[in-house]
Amino acid sequence: MEDLFSPIDSPREPLAARMRPQTLDNFYGQQHIVGPGRLLRRAIQADQLSSLIFYGPPGTGKTTLARIIAHNTHAHFIAINAVLAGIKDLREAIKDAQKQRELYHQRTILFIDEVHRWNKAQQDALLPWVENGTIILIGATTENPYFEVIKPLVSRSRLFQLQSLTTDDLRLVITRAIKDSINGYGKLNVAIDEDALAHFVEICNGDARSMLNALELAVETTEEKEGVIRITMEVAEESIQKRAVLYDKEGDVHYDTISAFIKSLRGSDPDAALYWMARMVYAGEDPKFILRRMIIFASEDVGMADPKALSVVMSCAQSFDYVGMPEGRFPLSQAAIYLATAKKCNSTLAFFDALKAVENEQEGKVPNHLKDGNRDAEGFGHGTGYMYPHAYRDHWVAQQYLPDTLQGRVFYEPSKQGYEKHIHDEVLRRREAQLAAALTTNSSPEILTFSGKYLTSQKERWLQRTISQTGQLFATIRDNIFRENLLQRHSCVLDLNAATGLLTWEALRRVPEGGVWSLVYTDEHAQLLQQQSSRLAQLERPVILQGQWQNFAQCYVENNCEAKYDVIIGRNPFSQGECSAKIVASLLKFAAAECRIVIAQTIPRYTPRIYSFIEGKLSKALYNKVRKAEEQIYANQEDAMVNWDEKTLQKAWKNVDDLHIELVKHPMQLYVSSEIIHGWFAEKKARQRPSYGQCLQQHLTEKEWQKVQTCIENTLANKTISWSTTVAYICGCLAVSSQ
Repeated sequence: MEDLFSPIDSPREPLAARMRPQTLDNFYGQQHIVGPGRLLRRAIQADQLSSLIFYGPPGTGKTTLARIIAHNTHAHFIAINAVLAGIKDLREAIKDAQKQRELYHQRTILFIDEVHRWNKAQQDALLPWVENGTIILIGATTENPYFEVIKPLVSRSRLFQLQSLTTDDLRLVITRAIKDSINGYGKLNVAIDEDALAHFVEICNGDARSMLNALELAVETTEEKEGVIRITMEVAEESIQKRAVLYDKEGDVHYDTISAFIKSLRGSDPDAALYWMARMVYAGEDPKFILRRMIIFASEDVGMADPKALSVVMSCAQSFDYVGMPEGRFPLSQAAIYLATAKKCNSTLAFFDALKAVENEQEGKVPNHLKDGNRDAEGFGHGTGYMYPHAYRDHWVAQQYLPDTLQGRVFYEPSKQGYEKHIHDEVLRRREAQLAAALTTNSSPEILTFSGKYLTSQKERWLQRTISQTGQLFATIRDNIFRENLLQRHSCVLDLNAATGLLTWEALRRVPEGGVWSLVYTDEHAQLLQQQSSRLAQLERPVILQGQWQNFAQCYVENNCEAKYDVIIGRNPFSQGECSAKIVASLLKFAAAECRIVIAQTIPRYTPRIYSFIEGKLSKALYNKVRKAEEQIYANQEDAMVNWDEKTLQKAWKNVDDLHIELVKHPMQLYVSSEIIHGWFAEKKARQRPSYGQCLQQHLTEKEWQKVQTCIENTLANKTISWSTTVAYICGCLAVSSQ
């Protein structure tokens, strides 16, 4: 076994090895996983590590992080390199770990550098010892572990992805190496020109080891003149001459580059598409692979918006087969440009919605009129009632084609892009006609054996499937908040008014290397989140803060929080209290630079009015009294529930950069049960908010009030009505200078 972590005293060691930091405070870069409040930092500081896999490009600090863990853990630490070690070395390590546990009750951390170098059998040999807790595995790899490490090991480990160092990080590293008098060149008088330093930083491509190796070569081979070793641009270019093209046909860069190419096509950017395709061709990628991906793209992402796209790409692919390279680059380019500039539509994905219905739902029977009538028409009536479309005007007639259990289900949603916009309205019109036909005719003769009540309930369920979105409002709001690229794997997230955890659990799934802090207002909600999170490991749970959002600073201090929040989310945090610029400013003190804010706040003032559903059902005079009484509910300036709107929110969040508040009306179908109406008119206790009926009583006589209640019950009870909820989406981002 190789001891990678013994102190380095020998000046003959490479500069990159000598400059390895010993603590997290001296570790440059990767703040997204080791910064204050991040999961990995907390785990290292608490010495509560579980099995880990560090994945990232060369020279980003994977081995250095393992070395820091070795210096900060009370566990027994063993390190081996998969390039040099085999099963024999693993057996010795396991034997050592068992001895430490039996004799000293001490855990053992086994670090395996270049773990992807081990074959499947060697990796399998690790499994039982990781499973039974004999060792805690820390693996380091430059290859994607989802491809190069066996799935059982990946599933038992927490994955941390390291990123190439930024230019600022690299400048700090090289400056420290020049000034460090113990491990670096601080004892020498090294002067480096600014353009030479910039060249080192740029050309090393985020690899600190490569940069330090180049610096070492430059310093060691440059003669001292007048007591100064001067590193000029010429010396730097000789030391690190060229940036290699990073492309491995079977590695991450291959998949990342083709992904960038496809996403550029999808984003209708021909310039970017040509650049990424040129990168692949220059690096030796098989052009037929690129063409195959474009053929898929022509159906998946262009589809019915431009049906000719598939023909064009297929013609380009055939042309390439005829002419080959290098002239084959012309049809390659033509296909990419055509797809990038074509109208886009992904409606062909409708097939997968239909496939999901087949896989997950009860199998629907073929309607009787669609069955083959050539065999059983006489005995069972198969095919009876089928209407031949060509016998009707426009060669179409409204009739049932889906099984009874799927009536009203929509799979194909035509877009309004390109060619498809011409068929959009026609498809919707035909669906409406089929719905109308179904509500007036029976779908099959067998249904006549059931009662009228059964028929009615069947049609109501069909209608609900077609036009109702009841129960999806919260999911829609959640999806709107977690829009694309809101969270990174390493984000620290604050969830205001976490309540039942609608946003908290989604955030936790998206930030495996970061953390979530959930603010709840009540003991009940705190206990609920604690019970739900008890199934998770301690370090994976959300940090639950209890208190009002106006007093967040106090909660932050009481819970010893140290994180700066990269993202602040929330659903309805302001419904029960004041939202002012002063309170928002106190909250943003704990936000990181460039913190993103996305909050969905329902505005009760814009709630649909109940009187609108009974217009024409009362005398004009009484109706006007009801309307006036109900409007006064929403005009009450003393009522914290309704005395504010989006303008109030705009003023409160005015110091947030790029602030945008969008009002979105979410339509929904509301079933008004008798219980709901009873709640509207119920007597409330003195400390409770008065009911709708009690508010009306203040403006109506007892007789008028009774008449209104009866009218609402007769009009709305046990019926589904069109309702809506108005939500203000507050979006913004803090500038660096604001922190």
